[in-house]
Amino acid sequence: MAIPMQSPPAEIVAAAKASLEENGFAVVPNILDRPAIKNIYERLWAAADENQRRGVDLFMPAIDPNSSNVRVFYLLELDAAFRELIQHPAALEIVKMVLGDDILVSNFTANIAKPGSGSMALHSDQSLVVPEPWGAPWAVNIIWCLSDVYFENGATLYIPGSHRWKRKNEVPSNAVEMLKPFVAKAGSIIAMDARVWHTSGANITKDQDRALLFAFYSAPFLRQQVNWTAVFSKETRDSFSPTFRNLLGLDIMANAGKTSDMGYETKPLFV
Repeated sequence: MAIPMQSPPAEIVAAAKASLEENGFAVVPNILDRPAIKNIYERLWAAADENQRRGVDLFMPAIDPNSSNVRVFYLLELDAAFRELIQHPAALEIVKMVLGDDILVSNFTANIAKPGSGSMALHSDQSLVVPEPWGAPWAVNIIWCLSDVYFENGATLYIPGSHRWKRKNEVPSNAVEMLKPFVAKAGSIIAMDARVWHTSGANITKDQDRALLFAFYSAPFLRQQVNWTAVFSKETRDSFSPTFRNLLGLDIMANAGKTSDMGYETKPLFV
């Protein structure tokens, strides 16, 4: 399929960087056009059907209050379109502004909030993978909006400025009252610092689904949420470029030298 693969203009990227630093998130519009949105949305439901055929549950009672929240896993294995999205230059450029050039894909899932879906527990994504204190962003979520996102249809709810909280005891007792909805048009991406405290909203519409894809990227020294070697079939894995294999951490040396320069020639111990 033809997915627009252009990066946004430099001024849009600069504004996203400033918003991420100040607010903990940034909305970048018009990354996908209407035909691409429609195509990916159809592929998402096909992936959900395939998961069901394989016996993978779409409802996670541990995190969602009812089955109107549809969770779709293994997107990268199920359809090449999602492998294109995870490598989209707009997403990678923004993620690398925050984390640096060496990054890993930690997870890629979807959450479709159907009418009647409820909200999950308040959390930050970084708190799930990194012990406190959370002094720096070590992960970024890129949220692909396949539908318009607003409060009534279950927009992700976030707490402004919460990316500055370093420990769980800084989360105030009235945190739920501080939540605000992300608002974005279909085709946008929402970049979110993984330290932002948030939750899924409740879809209180009568007939409007809210479909979001969550691409979770992390610093290279963090263990990924998904063991990609267990996810991909050999046929799928053999189709990957060296760059994509590196992004998934599938090479033999996954992260050696990612946080420091090990080169003897550049930094000899004795002269």
